[in-house]
Amino acid sequence: MLTHLATLLLQAAPGAADVSTPDIAEVDVNVLQLLMEGGWYIMLPLALMSLIGMYVFFERFLAIQKADKVSPDFMNRLKDYISQGNLSSARNLCADSNTPLGRMLDKGISRIGKPLKDISVAIENVGKLEIYRLEKNLSTLATVAGAAPMVGFLGTVIGMVNVFLDMEAAGTVQVSDISSGTKQAMVTTIVGLIVGILGYMAYNHLVSKVSKVVHRMEANSLEFIDILEEPARG
Repeated sequence: MLTHLATLLLQAAPGAADVSTPDIAEVDVNVLQLLMEGGWYIMLPLALMSLIGMYVFFERFLAIQKADKVSPDFMNRLKDYISQGNLSSARNLCADSNTPLGRMLDKGISRIGKPLKDISVAIENVGKLEIYRLEKNLSTLATVAGAAPMVGFLGTVIGMVNVFLDMEAAGTVQVSDISSGTKQAMVTTIVGLIVGILGYMAYNHLVSKVSKVVHRMEANSLEFIDILEEPARG
């Protein structure tokens, strides 16, 4: 009985029949159009930095991969040639490898007969040059990783300035008045952070690969010096 009475009261309440849930319109987002909201003067530098970053990453990745391809039996064959006194075959082996390690040890073989200290210094000098070549353009990738977020934040500041200018011009605060500047602020921040994060990850990945190659070069150069010392020990 009480339930029936409550139902009648709710139906008789003023405006009860007018209560309805407003329809929420779905908005299809065009990614390209959304990116253009960031302003060409901000998005163009970010696009250029992303292209430069991708080029440097793939170019250095392939170069480092090639530098790290050393035959597993390289040092054993080199040791056999040197122990047999066949220095020409040893140098040909280094030249055929076409790697930083091969060029470094070839320099050492060319100095055989001189004091071990001179051979070690010659190998070290070539090694420094090869490391410099491996690290070529990595600083550019680091610059992209650091500069892209800052360019994005610059777009954010410009977008917020535009928001305040639109509010001042309109005299009232409505969503339509501030949406353009707000979208510019958000889009540039997102794109700048994405480019920066990817650039940072790519840079660290390449640095780790270079370190791996350098450690192998150092280990093999020490092994090479040990090979040269073996006859003296005998």
